[in-house]
Amino acid sequence: MTIDAVITWVDGADPAHRKKLDAWLAQSGNKRPASADRTRFNDAGEIDWCIRSILRFAPWFRKIHVVVDGQVPAILDRLRDSQFGERFNVVDHREIFAGFEQHLPTFNSRSIITMLWRIQGLAENFVYFNDDMFLLRAVNPEDFFREGKVVQRGLWRMQSGKTWSSRLLNALKRLRGSRSQKVGNLDSQQLSARIAGFEDRYYRLYHNPYPMRRSTLQAFFAAHPDLLESNCSHRLRSNEQFKTEAVATHLEFLHDNAIVDNSLHVVQLKPSEQLPARVKRKITKADSDSSAAFVCVQSLELAPEAVQREIIEWLDRRIG
Repeated sequence: MTIDAVITWVDGADPAHRKKLDAWLAQSGNKRPASADRTRFNDAGEIDWCIRSILRFAPWFRKIHVVVDGQVPAILDRLRDSQFGERFNVVDHREIFAGFEQHLPTFNSRSIITMLWRIQGLAENFVYFNDDMFLLRAVNPEDFFREGKVVQRGLWRMQSGKTWSSRLLNALKRLRGSRSQKVGNLDSQQLSARIAGFEDRYYRLYHNPYPMRRSTLQAFFAAHPDLLESNCSHRLRSNEQFKTEAVATHLEFLHDNAIVDNSLHVVQLKPSEQLPARVKRKITKADSDSSAAFVCVQSLELAPEAVQREIIEWLDRRIG
């Protein structure tokens, strides 16, 4: 089986990227929302661990496609003349947004993920990585695709409004006039399930690498070009958007092409929000847990310096 890896990456500290974002905000007349906060685009070198972990723990990937906006990660320059150089493919947003250039530049990962299946030469089976997702141990192709089906990690949940507790919560929000601008992950996963035909429940995906099939998305968007257009058109993250990886997951379940296997799990680190002691406990536990195969480190650059150093030393030790 031929399987590719796809990584999305941006260096938000690049003056050219900041200028592009500021110019679009000024042109559109929008104030800077939370989804355009500069910390959302910061780069703390995460892609180095992402790429190194793939090369070390999943050398069976055929190609590693890195999706960028006119930038190239420094690690690819270092690897260009190495034995790994030919395995990388740098993909610019202009390639996957061909025919939809009116929606560029985009600063929205959901819009970008919507278009990943349009990468030229992409394998039928591919695994999508955020650049803050890393492998912690050796994994096999069968951990993502098995018996002609896609391996899914998560659990089934009821859609909001289908339980008494969620109805009560929604009623309280209405009474309080809640107008939260937060773009919710679970809300978008539930929307994705409904789009795929699941009205009462949804499969809540864990935040680890996502296996997908190109033909599934190609067929879906061929049948629903309006959804492709609308979802890729948002320059910043929006509550109106679905998550393409979640739509793909539910489509595979719909056609009996999914296998649930939670034997491997992800270590979720949010060092800017979690207490240092909790981060340390998670790291220590991961070292002794052979089923801890993935780690996601969110907003590393916002953590206290001592916590940053501890995580960096741990990642260097685990990944190399």
